Amino acid sequence: MCAHSKHLPAKERRLVTVKTVVELAGEQNPSEITTAAIAERMGLTQGALFRHFANKEAILQAVMEWAGAHLMARIEKAVAKQSPPCAALESMFMAHVDFIVKHPGIPRMLFGELQGSEETAPKQMAQKLISRYGALLNNLFEKGKSDGDIDPDLDNGTAATLFIGTIQGLVMQSLIDGDVSQMQTNAPKVFAIYLRGIRSTS
Repeated sequence: MCAHSKHLPAKERRLVTVKTVVELAGEQNPSEITTAAIAERMGLTQGALFRHFANKEAILQAVMEWAGAHLMARIEKAVAKQSPPCAALESMFMAHVDFIVKHPGIPRMLFGELQGSEETAPKQMAQKLISRYGALLNNLFEKGKSDGDIDPDLDNGTAATLFIGTIQGLVMQSLIDGDVSQMQTNAPKVFAIYLRGIRSTS
């Protein structure tokens, strides 16, 4: 990456910077990533980095924007391939897990941003992502109720929280065990338990 980052157009330089931060976040505590470390990984000076970003917060905001856009594109594509709501929910769950396995630094950064007390731009981006994610889940729950596949008395908000929380639990367990790839092994079994809890029993 750093071998080619010295002579890139501005848009590509910004993208390389984002991917560098995601890469670094997968290797260390995101809160400890400095602009000096980012520049060094890219083979640049900090001055060159700041020609494209005003400050570190602007870099983190760009990372959140990139992560949100790519995650949502991935899961919306997965959902579109499935017609029954429950099958779409499973595809969404697995697509999310696959995204995390490929980019383990993203959930680390997301957790860090949401834990902060200040209303930063990156935190606002994370909140918008969760809101958009929740809306997609709500639509699937409502369709499932209409089709008779999902419990008509299901509380959509609680079910959405549990859906996201289940993925977060898989992330935390994988980080504790030091093996993010195990998420792909455990995800189908975990989702099966989740699905039993929201399906219609009639």
